[in-house]
Amino acid sequence: MILSWIAAALSRMVSYGTPLLLGTLGEIYAERSGVLNLGVEGMMILGAVSAFATAYTTGNPWLALLAAAAAGGLSSLIHGFFSISLRANQVISGLALTMFGLGLSGLFGKGFAGLPLDNPLPKVTVPLLAEVPLLGTALFQDKSPLIYLGILLTPVLWFLLFRTSLGVNIRSVGENPAAADAAGLNVWRIRYGCVFFGGVMAGLAGGFLSVAYRPAWTQGMTSGMGWIVVALTIFASWNPTRGLFGAYFFGLLFYLSYRLQPWLAPEILQMAPYLGAVLALVLINLFQKRKGGPEALMEPYKRGEK
Repeated sequence: MILSWIAAALSRMVSYGTPLLLGTLGEIYAERSGVLNLGVEGMMILGAVSAFATAYTTGNPWLALLAAAAAGGLSSLIHGFFSISLRANQVISGLALTMFGLGLSGLFGKGFAGLPLDNPLPKVTVPLLAEVPLLGTALFQDKSPLIYLGILLTPVLWFLLFRTSLGVNIRSVGENPAAADAAGLNVWRIRYGCVFFGGVMAGLAGGFLSVAYRPAWTQGMTSGMGWIVVALTIFASWNPTRGLFGAYFFGLLFYLSYRLQPWLAPEILQMAPYLGAVLALVLINLFQKRKGGPEALMEPYKRGEK
């Protein structure tokens, strides 16, 4: 009984945690380059509606994921244009992107509400690993390919950020863009690239929700996940590997918010993931002297200015 409950908890944990992980990996890169993007929620919901509309009309869930990534990436360029090119306030620009995404998704998704998706993203079982007791059935049997993608991308993105020249360039731009510019780096190109990558990952996170996790479209189906992604980025100290553990931790909180409803008030449980995000930020500010955040985060750069 206990083992089956643990297996179910682990299985739901990775499912709930995957959209958080994908979004967090992208936001880490955006913020490492010095750009805060509070539009994650808007990009996720645009990815979700684009993926469902594409999958429903074409019957191809893989094409739907491409549409989700494109929607997230292209919408992120709006934030990039205002915050990088026009040097507008990054907080206001990100909030505007979230409102834009929520509104546009509600408009275009109205005709798809309540429709079933006959061709959701197929699930994959990993041979041999699926036969491992407890963990095999929980983590490697009948899982979405995007779950495996998130797990595999985590060490790759960590290595890219901390062990390659490209990662050094990204972190240099986020720490001191003037010095990076003087060293010959194109600050705007790097920031645009990281913001676009963050948008692609947020779009994929939304696509996972509508064509894999819950193959349907409902308005507001991201349910504030984008805000948890922003909190997770700080919780993970802008480190992809820590982001993996943080995303799965909050995925477990999401699972428990439903599993424990017979014993605790549903309202309290539904608040648990969001309260956990706030508590994590408070603890970091209290006990972690150096969070590792980029020095030039939220600071627009103009050549010639210190």
